[in-house]
Amino acid sequence: MVEALGVAVVGFGWMGRVHTQAYARVRHHYPHLALRPELVAVAEEVPGRAEEAAAQFGFASATRDWREVAADPRVHAVSITAPNFLHREIAVAMAGAGKHIWVEKPVGLSADDARAVADAVAGAGVQGTVGFNYRNAPAVETARDLIATGEIGSVTHARLRFFSDYAAHPEGALTWRYERERGGSGVLGDLASHGADLARFLLGDIASLTADTAVFLPERARPAAATAGHARATGGEPGPVENEDYVSCLLRFASGARGVLEACRVSVGEQNNYGFEVHGTRGAVFWDFRRMNELRVSRGTEYQDQPVSTVYVGPGHGEFAAFQPGAANAMGYDDLKVVEAHRFLRSIAEGTPYGATLSDAVHSAAVLEAMSRSAEHGTWVSPGLPG
Repeated sequence: MVEALGVAVVGFGWMGRVHTQAYARVRHHYPHLALRPELVAVAEEVPGRAEEAAAQFGFASATRDWREVAADPRVHAVSITAPNFLHREIAVAMAGAGKHIWVEKPVGLSADDARAVADAVAGAGVQGTVGFNYRNAPAVETARDLIATGEIGSVTHARLRFFSDYAAHPEGALTWRYERERGGSGVLGDLASHGADLARFLLGDIASLTADTAVFLPERARPAAATAGHARATGGEPGPVENEDYVSCLLRFASGARGVLEACRVSVGEQNNYGFEVHGTRGAVFWDFRRMNELRVSRGTEYQDQPVSTVYVGPGHGEFAAFQPGAANAMGYDDLKVVEAHRFLRSIAEGTPYGATLSDAVHSAAVLEAMSRSAEHGTWVSPGLPG
């Protein structure tokens, strides 16, 4: 018998909408899932937005105060898609109320925030999932398998890139994302957090790193009203951008491999140019998010002039079979969130973590803080990762 599970979404911007749609779709793709999510409550402080979400998606109740969700006995699991500075307070409160949490990266503003949430989840005995969605792509999971089984030999070096133009327009509004107190570490938390997670997911722990950061658009206009997404503001009072537009980082992995991680939110001409190249002693794997369902692979014994082939992922690669019947049928970004929803709900049903966990968030946050320290002091830094 399928058990109903009351779920809530706290923060209803774009990501809150994506989580909601994932809950609505998850049993379409995973019909044998033991839980059936029911949309019980939505919380959003912007006036009218929660009510609009309830009317469109069918939440049973809407509120501007997330504390009402924490106190609601109908709610058993919560998606936390509010701004970064609220992650810790909301997540700790929800775990303390006995609710399972699915929280978006970077899980607060610091490694201390991520650790506090991880400790709260562990102490409450609830499940916690983190929104590192790119690791859920079937091509990425296939790349990890090829690396782990030695198909490309021993990894020698890798490059991870996260370039976007969402903040490239000089009229982009000075929202919470650009404030140190509310947005944290800028492009580090926005994009490099994904890079740090993918680096560890594919290649293991990072032993040390050295980084450089920059702010290329140092001033933006304050918005006159509530914003959603990456809105523009013209004529508003100018204010300073307090966190990073760009980071580049050299990595030394515990395995001895070397790496480069680069991320930028103001890259004109780059729309979601996310991906990696991993080179080994006998081959290489290449992935580009914009061609999400393809993995380029070089392997064999030729070494010099060795060809590269394109693998179109299909059933048998990661979670592809839950979405499409045959190779080269495309999956999309929102499908990665459905995979994440399934793993979250499966974790609750079975009492065992599946997918990215709060421990992964702590590791990523520790790497980001090491980048910040390195950029400030101009030295190699160890992330001091937990065991």
